[in-house]
Amino acid sequence: MEDEKLVLTKEWDKTFPRSEKVNHRKVTFHNRYGITLAADLYEPKGAEGKQAAIAVSGPFGAVKEQAAGLYAQTMAERGFLTIAFDPSFTGESGGHPRYVASPDINTEDFQAAVDFLSVQENVDPERIGIIGICGWGGMAINAAAIDTRIKATVASTMYDMTRVNAKGYFDAEDSEEARFEKRKAMNAQRIEDYKNGTYALAGGVADPMPEDAPFYFKDYHDYYKADRGYHARSLNSNGGWNVTSSLSFMNMPILQYAGEIRSAVMLIHGEKAHSCYFSRDAYKMLTGDNKELVIIPDAVHTDLYDNMDVIPFDKMEQFFESNLK
Repeated sequence: MEDEKLVLTKEWDKTFPRSEKVNHRKVTFHNRYGITLAADLYEPKGAEGKQAAIAVSGPFGAVKEQAAGLYAQTMAERGFLTIAFDPSFTGESGGHPRYVASPDINTEDFQAAVDFLSVQENVDPERIGIIGICGWGGMAINAAAIDTRIKATVASTMYDMTRVNAKGYFDAEDSEEARFEKRKAMNAQRIEDYKNGTYALAGGVADPMPEDAPFYFKDYHDYYKADRGYHARSLNSNGGWNVTSSLSFMNMPILQYAGEIRSAVMLIHGEKAHSCYFSRDAYKMLTGDNKELVIIPDAVHTDLYDNMDVIPFDKMEQFFESNLK
C-alpha cells in the first residue's frame, strides 16, 4: 500500500526540553485503514541489541509534542525504545476529514504502532507495551483487550470517552432522554456539515475561561492555553474536534471486554482529579492478578500531563521492566 506523504516539522517544537540522553527522529507508519501516522521515536543513546519498546499517545485532543512526547522521552531515558504518535486525523498524522475521533480507529492506531514496533530490527516484538494518557488511556485499555501482542499497558489520568459522551460527566446525564437530545443535535449538525461541505468545529478549551466554570475546565485551561502546554497543532489549544465527533462514542462502550485482558495493566490517577472515577471503575473491571491502581495524593487531572514531580516514572519503569522481560 502507498502511504500518504506527510509534511513533518524538522525543528524541535515540543512543550518540553530535549534530552541529551536519547536519540530522536521522526518516523511514519500506517494503520489498517490506510491512514499514515506520524510519530517521534526516542531511543536511549548507546542502546544495543533488541530492546523493549513502548508506544505512547494522548491526551484526548493533544498532540505528540505535548504530554505523550514527555512520557516517551522520559521512558527512553530509562532504557526503553519509545514512540509518541499523533492519532489519525490529528496533528501531523494523515487522514481526512481532519479532527475526527473514533473509538475504533483510535484503538487501531495503538495496534498499528505495535505493528510498526514489531518489525523494527532493534525491537524485541515479545516486549512491547503501551501508554495512553487521558482519553487515550481508555483506548489503551481497549487495545490491550483486543491485541495479545501488548504485554503491558499503562493508562494515566484515564478517561473513558465513550462513557463521558454517553452519560455525561460523573454520569449526570445517564438517561435515554439526555442521549436522545444529544443524538438529535449531532444528527442535525450532520445535515449542516453536508450542505456546507465542511465540518463545524466544537471549539477547544474556552479562552477566557468563565469565572463560574467548574475547576476541571480551569485545570484544562491552565495546561492547553498556557505556555506550559499550548501547541499550535493541538486541537484543545485551538479549534477543537468536529462537533459530530462524539456520535460514535455514544454507542460503543470501549471497556466492554476489559475483564478479559490477560496482560499487565497499571492505572495511574490523581486523587483530586475530577476524572479519578474512570480509573477506579476500570480497575474493578480488570480481573487479572497483574493489575495495579496507583492513586497520587493531592494530584489533579493535568498534573499527570507534565508535572515531573507528580508523574510516577519510577513506578512505571519498574512496571514495564517486570512485564516486558
